[in-house]
Amino acid sequence: MYAVIKTGGKQYKVAAGEKIKVEQIAADVGQEITIEQVLAVGEGAELKVGTPWVTGANVTATVVAHGKHDKVRIFKMRRRKHYQKHGGHRQTYTELQIAAVNG
Repeated sequence: MYAVIKTGGKQYKVAAGEKIKVEQIAADVGQEITIEQVLAVGEGAELKVGTPWVTGANVTATVVAHGKHDKVRIFKMRRRKHYQKHGGHRQTYTELQIAAVNG
């Protein structure tokens, strides 16, 4: 059984037992969270699609860790104008262990 969930403005296809990295969630490590925004639930050839959410469906997950992704380098330059600007950004994430897909 799998589900398509929405968290942090992005959509993820998840199944029980998987680990995924999502946008930062305000939860402690080891805490169990429930994601109610389920867009679709499928098992085999059967698929239930919500409008916009599947009623009664949720995904239970445990917070494994918090961290930062690799640095994204930002370099701006205007040729022949003596303009160069260096920057960078490290996006934070929360790693989730999917426990169950209910739907």
